[in-house]
Amino acid sequence: MPIILLSKSYLLCCLLALALPCNTWQKEQSKLLLVSFDGFRWDYVNRVPTPNFRALIEEGVQVERVENTYITKTFPNHYTMVTGLHAESHGIVANEMFDPVLNRSFSMDGPEVYDSRWWEEAVPLWVTNQKAGRRSGAAMWPGSDVAIDGSYPSRYMLYNASVPFESRVKRLIDWFSGPEPINFGVLYWEEPDESGHNLGPESPLMDVVIADIDDKLGFLREELKRAGLYEQINLIITSDHGMTQLSPDKVIELDNYVRREWYTWIDKSPVVGILPRDGYFEEVYSALVNANPNMVVYKREDIPNQLHYKHNVRIMPVIIEVKEGWTVVQNRSDTHTFMLGNHGYDNRLRSMHPVFVARGPLFRNGYTKASMRSVDLYPLMCSVLGVHPLPNNGSLASVLDLLVPTSSPRPPLPPRPAEPSYAWAVGSLLGAALVVGFLFSFVKQVTQRQLPPLPLANKEMSQPLLQLRL
Repeated sequence: MPIILLSKSYLLCCLLALALPCNTWQKEQSKLLLVSFDGFRWDYVNRVPTPNFRALIEEGVQVERVENTYITKTFPNHYTMVTGLHAESHGIVANEMFDPVLNRSFSMDGPEVYDSRWWEEAVPLWVTNQKAGRRSGAAMWPGSDVAIDGSYPSRYMLYNASVPFESRVKRLIDWFSGPEPINFGVLYWEEPDESGHNLGPESPLMDVVIADIDDKLGFLREELKRAGLYEQINLIITSDHGMTQLSPDKVIELDNYVRREWYTWIDKSPVVGILPRDGYFEEVYSALVNANPNMVVYKREDIPNQLHYKHNVRIMPVIIEVKEGWTVVQNRSDTHTFMLGNHGYDNRLRSMHPVFVARGPLFRNGYTKASMRSVDLYPLMCSVLGVHPLPNNGSLASVLDLLVPTSSPRPPLPPRPAEPSYAWAVGSLLGAALVVGFLFSFVKQVTQRQLPPLPLANKEMSQPLLQLRL
């Protein structure tokens, strides 16, 4: 009787031991929501009263200077945020592209945005998070409605600019709090970028637009509180780029310098991708290189290394970059509407830098950091989520001070799983096998005390090998 009681007690303890790591892992999953307000320049928070931004700054962290990636356009920078790679590495080098290998063109407004071949030079964080056994959700983030590396986000919305911000927020909160909840979400909103283009960032009319963004942030905060998520979730509010004022007096017309039949115009101002026609490379370059003091012209191989913008075939053989505030067109007569604000200029310019504030259980309180790079955001988010980052251009060490300091080392990340990820199932089966093996050995030893000894046979135990993708 005592032997039977001991066996039952031990079995119960073993089963509890197997269950606890899984439950603990579920409870310890950090929640993270990344929000991008397109074109929200770093200094907009100081321009008008922004009580919701101010509340986040007081409750969390602010970075005063974020150097984004070149070129400072919407698609390249949104993909940089979720991959930690410069544009030359992740392949989304502009809003308008040509790939000579695919022999296809790409426009952010065209159906080719759903062609995964444009996106698969990198793997976004929502895919990595899911391969670690978690769930991701995406509301309109560029690339999030594409099957990248064979995967969509666990929950996602097809891009539709007419869907109100409030609807996007409510959908995300449902995903965070509903059955089979996500632990990582990304949210995109088109403003104040559109208004910045139409009005110009220096227009007094932008004050209303900025105040409206703060109100939308307030709506997000209130909805998180209503759902009981505000104190649980790590919230990052940022943008892809800033905005600078344009002038109709600062326009460069390429027709004054080079013949149109010599080249194809790929990407637009202020960084123009020029694809010379066969046999016309030298004619195009020579005609443009010293044409106007307000623009600089590069051969692709001569683009400065610090821009991280030369090692990709989607970067055109000739690149034109105009000075801040200038616009380059083929001819003024082709321009039906003139934008009063634009971005895309050198990423070292202050006007191109985005806002960055964050708060949550893993972020410090009332802390201001002088600077960071947008590529550093990816390893920071991986650390918050507890997933292994893929190779990237960022540095966790550069932004670790944004997080709550710990007196003891952070818990180690789980092993990088094989493809597909069945690590949890393998662990449970191994644990169960060990329990059964121990019980079998224990009962056998007790039984053998009452039986004549038997000759022992040699036994081998084979351990399954986990193939790690490094």
